[in-house]
Amino acid sequence: MTRSLDFPAIDRIDTLAQELAMLQDRGKRRIAILGSRHLPVVAVHLVELVARSLAQEGHNLITSGAQGVNAAVIRSVLDIDSSRLTVLLPQSLDHQPGESRELLERVLHLVEKPEHDELPLPMASSLCNQEIITRCDQLICFAFHDSETLLASCRLAEDMGKVVTLMFFD
Repeated sequence: MTRSLDFPAIDRIDTLAQELAMLQDRGKRRIAILGSRHLPVVAVHLVELVARSLAQEGHNLITSGAQGVNAAVIRSVLDIDSSRLTVLLPQSLDHQPGESRELLERVLHLVEKPEHDELPLPMASSLCNQEIITRCDQLICFAFHDSETLLASCRLAEDMGKVVTLMFFD
């Protein structure tokens, strides 16, 4: 009796090989963490644990400056080693909410985008996420199934060949 094996497509094998190589690589990576502004309290602790662990392992983390997931990442990494954190804002610091500014002023590597101040926030956030993705080796995203901007960012990262981990709150 003969059996045929259905092999996965070549491009899928390449992706799998890349992901396995990255998981085995003990080198330090640039890991972007993006996510929703609104998240359950339990999820805040999960995000903080992930960010803290990655920073303790010596990885550099990149995020944006919004409340929610991004603020949890910022707080966690600042507690470990502020030099391991880069925050890219979608607009200038002046356009950030007051509760965010105090935290953001503690960030050593803060990139502002005053040229995006006149753009609607969703568009500025999308451009910001694109730049974050170009700067990272891997993306970890915490989202809801209807988080259009975040899901689009994950698709972009996959298209760019980045390793993407997407976790849903709902």
